[in-house]
Amino acid sequence: MVDLVASLQMIVGATNVINAPDDIAPYATDWRGRYSGAPLCVVRPNSTEEVSAALTACVAAGVAVVPQGGNTGLCGGATPIGGEVVLSLTRMNRVLSIDPENNSIAVEAGCTLQAVQEAAAQHGRLFPLSLAAEGSATIGGNLSTNAGGVQVLRYGNMRDLTLGIEVVLADGRVWSDMRALRKDNTGYALKHLFIGAEGTLGVITAATLKLFPQPSGRHVAWVAIASPAAAITLLARLRGALGDVVTGFELVSEAALKLVLQHIPGTRAPLAGDYEWHALIEVSEYQLVLAEALQRSLADALAVGEVLDATVAHSDAQATMLWHVRESISEAQRIEGVSIKHDVSVAVSQIPRFILDAELALHAQFPDLRIVCFGHIGDGNLHYNLSKADSGSNELFIGQSSTATRIVHDLIDSLGGSISAEHGIGQLKRDELKKYKSSLDLELMQTIKQSLDPRGLMNPGKVL
Repeated sequence: MVDLVASLQMIVGATNVINAPDDIAPYATDWRGRYSGAPLCVVRPNSTEEVSAALTACVAAGVAVVPQGGNTGLCGGATPIGGEVVLSLTRMNRVLSIDPENNSIAVEAGCTLQAVQEAAAQHGRLFPLSLAAEGSATIGGNLSTNAGGVQVLRYGNMRDLTLGIEVVLADGRVWSDMRALRKDNTGYALKHLFIGAEGTLGVITAATLKLFPQPSGRHVAWVAIASPAAAITLLARLRGALGDVVTGFELVSEAALKLVLQHIPGTRAPLAGDYEWHALIEVSEYQLVLAEALQRSLADALAVGEVLDATVAHSDAQATMLWHVRESISEAQRIEGVSIKHDVSVAVSQIPRFILDAELALHAQFPDLRIVCFGHIGDGNLHYNLSKADSGSNELFIGQSSTATRIVHDLIDSLGGSISAEHGIGQLKRDELKKYKSSLDLELMQTIKQSLDPRGLMNPGKVL
C-alpha cells in the first residue's frame, strides 16, 4: 500500500494525494452522515490521463476505487466502505466547449451543475437540470445517478440530456464518445451503461450535454389544494390549457412546509391559511404569453374547488423565494434530525392511491408517525420520509426502518413503481434491489458488471 500511495503521488502530485485522517474526513462520510468509511487515501486527478494512470495503478495493486464528485448523494453511493482509494474529480472542472448553434456543451465531470448552468446562460442557452444541491453536485455525480430534479416534467432526466460521454474503464483504458449527435444508430448505445451505474462500471470523466434556448420568461405559482388527487387533476388541467410549457409541478405536504419555516432562516409561508397540501408550479415560455393563461387556469380551478388558495409570483425575486421554500425541505429535515427516507416513483395517476394507502398502513403500525411527503409529482416521483414529531424518539424509530421500508416498498411494487426514482441504490438500497428486481434483471446486471469490472474493483458494495 505504501508503494501504491507513492505511485499515485507521482501521477497526480504529492499534494493531491490526501491521507491524513482529518483531511480525509470530508470525503469519507456522506452528506446525511449515515455512512462513513476509512479509505486508504483520496486522489485528486486533474485530467483524464491522470484518472487512467491512477486506475491502472490501483488495478495493479488490487485496490478498489470509489469515484466521487460533490459528495451530495443520499444513498451512500460515493462513500467508501474501507480500504479503497477515493477518486475525487472536483479538480476536473473545466468547460471544454460550447456550441450554441448545436445547443450543446462539453464539460469535465468535476464541473458543478451550477457552473454548467452559468456557462450556458452566458451564451443565451439553458441547461435545465435543476436540484437543491446544484452548487455542490457535479456533472459526474449527476450522470452516475441519472439525476432528475425539478424540471424533468419538461426536459427529462440526465439520461435524456446527455449526447456523449468519456469514461475510464476499470482496466484504465479510456472509452470516449463525446460527439454532439442527436441521432446515431451505429450499434449499442454504450453511454447508457455508465449513466446511472453509480461508478460501478467505470469513471465518467467528461460529457457532452444538451442545451436549450433560454426561455423569455417564467411564471411561478404556489397553490393550496385539498388532496394529492386534486393536484393530479390540476396538473392535467394546466397541461391541457398550456401544453408542454409546464416546467415544474411539485407537491409539498404541510409537514414539509412547517419544517422549512421552523429551520430555514428568512423563509415565510407563501399563503396565509393552513392547508394540508400545496403545489408549486412553474411554466416557462419562449414566444407565448403565459402569465394570463396561467392565472385564468388557476382561477378556473379555484371556481370548481380544485384549488383552495393561490399566489402568483410577480417578479423573479418572488419566484425565487417560492422555489427556495421547496428546495429547503431536505436541509430542514437534516437539521431536524434523522428520518427514514424513501425516493419512490409510480405512474402519476397512482400517486393519490399510494399516499392514501401508505398513510393508512404506516399509521396502523406506527400511530404517532410524522410523514413528510413532497416531490416531483409531475413525473411521478415522491420523496416520502418518515420520522416522529418528537425528534428525541427518532433514534429508536430508526431501528424499525426495515418494517417501515417494507410497507412503503411493497406498496410501491404492487402499484408497478420503483423503489429508487432519482437518488440511486448505493449502499442504502442494495439489499432492497434483490427483493424487487427479477432474477433475470439481476443476472443481466451481474453479466455487465463482470464483463466491465471482472475483479470487482469499481465502487464495491454499491448497487450489486
